[in-house]
Amino acid sequence: MQKSNWESFFDAHAPYYMNNGFTRNTISEVDFVIEELKLSDGSTILDVGCGTGRHSIELAKRGYKVTGVDISSGMLLEANKLATEANVKIEWIHCDAVKYTPIKTFDAVICLCEGAFGLVGRDEEPVEHDLAILKNISDALKPKGRFILTTLNAYSKIRNLTQEDVDSGRFNPVTMIEQYIDEWDLPEGKTQVEVKERRYLPFELTQMFSQVGLQVENMWSGTLGKWAKRQSINLDEIEIMVVATKV
Repeated sequence: MQKSNWESFFDAHAPYYMNNGFTRNTISEVDFVIEELKLSDGSTILDVGCGTGRHSIELAKRGYKVTGVDISSGMLLEANKLATEANVKIEWIHCDAVKYTPIKTFDAVICLCEGAFGLVGRDEEPVEHDLAILKNISDALKPKGRFILTTLNAYSKIRNLTQEDVDSGRFNPVTMIEQYIDEWDLPEGKTQVEVKERRYLPFELTQMFSQVGLQVENMWSGTLGKWAKRQSINLDEIEIMVVATKV
């Protein structure tokens, strides 16, 4: 079966992912997540779009029982290496989050730093793609289980786009889809990824969560792991964080 554009990209990027500057915020991000999850020691957590497992591993180091799901076998290979180095045991599952069928339920779920939600395959319908992920997450949660999502802030993106971006087809203001070819410099040469991302406004996220039985409790904005509880969404922050509970 042919790999999706995102799977191919992350497989190539996996050995260098931890060189990204934002990965340095792992400890502070996990501190924040644990506070919001309000879990007892030894609780079970599902990490959707876990990538190289930086959040999963830090959570496991603190005594939580973690399962990580990711579309990229390359990212999971790196995750397994890092978990071995950290001397923690984590269940890794190679699967597209859209197709993931949980065989057990969890006390909490995280989907952080654009690891799955919003990253759309070339032939996929964006809202259906992301609703499927949310439905699988809802199915994976125990009643009253908590879920934390971060996704790209549509307000921030719109405020940085121009009419030229619309006219060129890079951004569609009707569908809220940004689509273009991005190029990354890796040690072995340049690699390209077909970027197709759905940008969401807060009210859309609230509606989608409600459709799958998740009740939104809080919604904040943040940038590169500098998450904090705010009274309103900052229009220029890169990410939106949603905290919800399984109804």
